[in-house]
Amino acid sequence: MTVTPTSAGAGNTATPSGLFGANGADFNLFLNLLTTQLQNQDPLDPMDTSQYTQQLVQYSQVEQSIQQTGVLRDILSRLSVQDMAQASGLIGREVEFQNAVSGLSDQPAQWSWSAPRAAASMVATVSNERGQVLATQPLTPGLDGRFSWDGQLATGAQAPAGSYTLKIEAKDATGAAVPVTVRSTGRVQDVIADQGKLAVGVRGITLPLDQVVRVAAPAI
Repeated sequence: MTVTPTSAGAGNTATPSGLFGANGADFNLFLNLLTTQLQNQDPLDPMDTSQYTQQLVQYSQVEQSIQQTGVLRDILSRLSVQDMAQASGLIGREVEFQNAVSGLSDQPAQWSWSAPRAAASMVATVSNERGQVLATQPLTPGLDGRFSWDGQLATGAQAPAGSYTLKIEAKDATGAAVPVTVRSTGRVQDVIADQGKLAVGVRGITLPLDQVVRVAAPAI
C-alpha cells in the first residue's frame, strides 16, 4: 500500500519563530497547525515526537521573549513620559549648557565663560555652522564673564537666525595660552522627545538635555 502525505514531512517542519515572524501567528494558531501536521503525517514515516516537543519549547520561549519585550517597552514608555514631565519644569528657566553653541533668534545669542587663571588678553570670535568667522571682539580679561551677540555683522548686515559658536582665545603675560571654558546660556522654551532622548528648545535651536550643567532659580 502506498500512502501519499498531504503535508510537509519532518524535514519541512516550520519553526515557531518563522511562523511568528512571517505571519504573526499566535500560540493557538501554532497548536492548530501542529495538530494538522500530526493528523496528516505519513504513517510509514511518522514525525519524531521529540521534534514537535522541541517546537513547543521553542515557541514557548519566543512567546515569553515577546511578552518580556512588550513589558520592557511599556516600562520605557512610562519612564519617557515621566522624564518629559520632569523636564517640563525647566520651561521658562535660565539654563547653562556644556556646549559652546547658542541660538540667535529675535533675542541675542548668549554665553558664559570662565578661565582657571588670569589672562592678559582675550579675544572672542563667533562663527556659523560652516565654521565661517562672522564677528571678532576683544574682551576685558578676567576669570569669568558673559558674552552676548546680537547678530550684527561688520558689513552692517544682520546674521540670520540659527546656531552660532563662540570661541575665546586668551593669553597670559608671558604669551602662554590660557584655556577658557565657554558655555551657552538661555531660557528654555520647550521640551522635545526625539528617538528616546530628551532635548530642550532655547532661542530657536535644540540642545540635548543631558548637556545642561546649571539651572537658575525661577524668576520671581
